[in-house]
Amino acid sequence: MSQAKNLINGSGRRTDGRTADELRQIKITVGVVKNADGSAFIEFGRNKIVAAVYGPREVHPKHMALPDRCILRCRYHMSPFSTDTRKNPAPSRREVEISKVMRESLEPALILEDYPRAAIDLFVEVLQADGGSRCAGITAASVALADAGINMRDIVSACAAGKIDNKIVLDINDTEDKEGGADMPVAYMPHLEQVTLLQLDGILTPEQFNECLDKAIGGCNMVYEIQRQALMQKYFGNETELKEEQ
Repeated sequence: MSQAKNLINGSGRRTDGRTADELRQIKITVGVVKNADGSAFIEFGRNKIVAAVYGPREVHPKHMALPDRCILRCRYHMSPFSTDTRKNPAPSRREVEISKVMRESLEPALILEDYPRAAIDLFVEVLQADGGSRCAGITAASVALADAGINMRDIVSACAAGKIDNKIVLDINDTEDKEGGADMPVAYMPHLEQVTLLQLDGILTPEQFNECLDKAIGGCNMVYEIQRQALMQKYFGNETELKEEQ
């Protein structure tokens, strides 16, 4: 990842007008896929992603079933029209890797022992990509799992921080991802205060690493509040509105 200049202007504003500690606009809608057991649609900046959950259900082929726990199967896929140039619809190595990363980041939050010999299938479809799509996908997937009624220890919230113009900033966008100095995606369980995903692309000093991690966790806590409000809006929408009016 090569460092480019002028990603932050003289007044401290980034390429999209945000400050160093500012998230992109986030909107989450719960229950958007009628035939799924749970689903969510997220707009994270210009990322547009749908997550759908099916299960728990019987495992096929049956020899893959585990006697003491459920299997979580994740598929992350970018639509051919999601990027600037048309993408091959076949799964790429990056998509296979993110599918694995997504599964490993969500499994600690799920009580899979409650569903032995079953499988939960999670599909994440990127309709439009704008940097940070894995964090946005994990965030939507966690809400979809909660919407499906899967027993969970905590919600998983995800956000990235990074380095641009030698400054640590929150929630890097596509331009900053491609031209900045470092990118650190983090997934986090806010109530349990546990990190379930930590990746780093780029070079950071030990001090920058700690600052970047703290900033990403702070972003995860902000994302969690949006996830919580989205779930409450679906299940307690009318009651929430009445309480606000009172």
